[in-house]
Amino acid sequence: MELSKPRVSLFVTCLGDQFFPEVGECAVRVLRHAGCEVAFDPAQTCCGQPAFNTGFRQEAREVATRVLDIFRDAQYVVAPSGSCTTMVRVFYRELFADDPERLQQAESLGRRIFEFSEFLVRVLKVEDVGASFRARVAYHDSCHLLRELGIEGEPRKLIRAVRGVELVKLEDYQLCCGFGGTFSVKFPEVSVAMGEDKIRAAREAGAEVLVANDSGCLMHLAGVIHRQGLPLKTMHLAELLAKHE
Repeated sequence: MELSKPRVSLFVTCLGDQFFPEVGECAVRVLRHAGCEVAFDPAQTCCGQPAFNTGFRQEAREVATRVLDIFRDAQYVVAPSGSCTTMVRVFYRELFADDPERLQQAESLGRRIFEFSEFLVRVLKVEDVGASFRARVAYHDSCHLLRELGIEGEPRKLIRAVRGVELVKLEDYQLCCGFGGTFSVKFPEVSVAMGEDKIRAAREAGAEVLVANDSGCLMHLAGVIHRQGLPLKTMHLAELLAKHE
C-alpha cells in the first residue's frame, strides 16, 4: 500500500510575496523533491508581526485571524522564515490570550507550522535534498529562528549535504545582523553598523555566499553589501537547496 504524501501549505510571508518570490518557488521545488504535496493559497497575507511589534495589537489580531482561517485545515504549514514561524507559534498565544476560541485555533496552528529547515530535518527526516553548488558558504543565524525556535543545527546539516559547498564558520555567529524588522527603521545607524559587523565577519571567514533562512536579514545584509560594492552574495537556504550546478 502506497503511503500518502505529506500535505504542505506554503506560508510564503510578506517579504517573500512582495520582494523574493523566487524563495517561495525554490521552497516548493525542494519540498516536492522531498516527497511532499505542496499547495499555496493566494489569499494569504501577513502574519501580523509588524503591527504586533509596534504595539498595534488590534490590527495584528485582525491579520492573524485571517491566517488562522486560511490554514485551519492544513496538515502542515511551512514558512521559509523563522521570524514568521515564531510569530504564529509563539506570539499568537499572547495575541489571543483573551479569546478562548481563537486561542485554541492558534495553539492548533502552532503545532502544525514549521520553519523550512526545521520541517525538512525534524519532520521529514531529510538532510540531503540532492543539491549541488560550488562555493564557500557562511550561514547567518536569524534571531527568532535561533532564540525563539531553537533551530541551529538543522540549516547547517542541510548546507553541509550540498555537494560542492564548503561551510565556513562566522565569528560571533549568534549576533544579530541588525535588521530586527522595525528596529532597522527606528535605529538605522545602529542597524547598519550591526550589518557591517556581520558582513565583515563573513569576509574574514572567506565566504563567497552568505546564507540565511529569513529574507528580512538577507535584504538588510544585501543592502550593506551593495553600498560597499563587495564581492559577496546573499542567498536564502531554499535557493541554495534548489540548486543543481
